[in-house]
Parts: sequence; structure tokens; C-alpha cells
Amino acid sequence: MSQTITPERRAVLHRRVRLIVGFTITYNVLEGIIAISAGVAASSAALIGFGLDSFIEVLSAVAVAWQFTRKNPERWEKPTVRAIGIAFFALAAYVTVDAILSLTGVEPVEHSPLGIGIAVASLVIMPTLAWFQFRTGRELGSKSVQADAKQLLLCIYLSGTVLIGLLLNSLFGWTWADSVAALVVAALAVREGIEAWRGDVESPFELFEEMDEEHEEVK
Repeated sequence: MSQTITPERRAVLHRRVRLIVGFTITYNVLEGIIAISAGVAASSAALIGFGLDSFIEVLSAVAVAWQFTRKNPERWEKPTVRAIGIAFFALAAYVTVDAILSLTGVEPVEHSPLGIGIAVASLVIMPTLAWFQFRTGRELGSKSVQADAKQLLLCIYLSGTVLIGLLLNSLFGWTWADSVAALVVAALAVREGIEAWRGDVESPFELFEEMDEEHEEVK
């Protein structure tokens, strides 16, 4: 953990954090543009919420990147984690309102192959990136890096939820499934926002951690 890290190892981990957030920012900008464009074209509240989450992830990654350009990143832990928590709450508020308006307006949601494609891509890319970032943050003892990894984990939940909603609409014509998926997204965002605000960043990768510990014991 952070108390046993040498200055050289800490410098390596700091560089790794900057690389991770750089990739996260680039990927999520592209994902957000594609998802929002597809969501607007298909009138999909869930897909639009997914795209907005991508930009919130960008803001979260920027906050962490800014923190790790400071001379003493640890000093900025609390405000950075709080900023990530606020980003979660903002996403939840927007998605909830949009989903409710969609449900009451009963606006038909169109089939979106592009939306399905971007959701599948995120399900492939984000788990590895989130796991790698969380392990780095855990070794550094950085709650902000771990909280940002949970943003990526939320993206995985979002991707799966949005994908299910889009498929149900495409296969069975269940237009309400999109709004229900969006409300699930909002609930997840509120939960993660509360945890980030409190600084209560639990590991989303408990199984992997147990495997790591068992591996270390064997060695």
C-alpha cells in the first residue's frame, strides 16, 4: 500500500494514472459524441444518458489528471473525490428527468444499431480499464483514483443496462424499456455519488483482490 511505496515506484504509479486518465478522456469523448448523436436520432433517453455519462467521466478523469499534476497530489484527495461525487449526482438528476418525460410523453424510441454497437464496445473495453485503474489507485492509497475507477465501473453497468433496453425495444417494440433502463442508470449514479461524497470507496473488484491475495500467499 501507499506507506510502503518507494519514491521511484510512486513516480511510476503517478505516470500510470496520467496515462489511464488520458486514454479515458480520449475514449469517452468519442463515446459520448456517438452515444448522444445516436440517442437523439433514436429518441432514446437511456442512450442520451449514457452519452452524458461519458462526458461526466471525462470531467472526472480531468479532475484526477489535474490532481496528479500538483506537487502533492495527496493534498487534493478530498476536493477531487467530492467533485466526482457531484458529477454522479448531476448525471442522476438529468437522466431521471429525461426518463420521466419520455415515459409520460410516450415518444417512440427508434431502433439504434449504432447505440447497440457503442454499448457493446464499452462492455469490452471498460472492465479492463477500470480494474487496472482501481489497482493502481489502491496501491497508491488514492481514493480519488479509485473513485474515478468506479466511474468507469458505472459505465459498465450503464452499458449493460442501455444495451438491454435497446435490444428489448428493437426485438419486441417495448419502448418503455428504454426509460426504465435510464432510471436504473440514475439509481446507480446516486448510489455511487453518495459513496464518493462520503469518501467511502469500496473495491468493486473484490473477487480479483481475493485472487491476488491468494496468489501472493502461494508465492
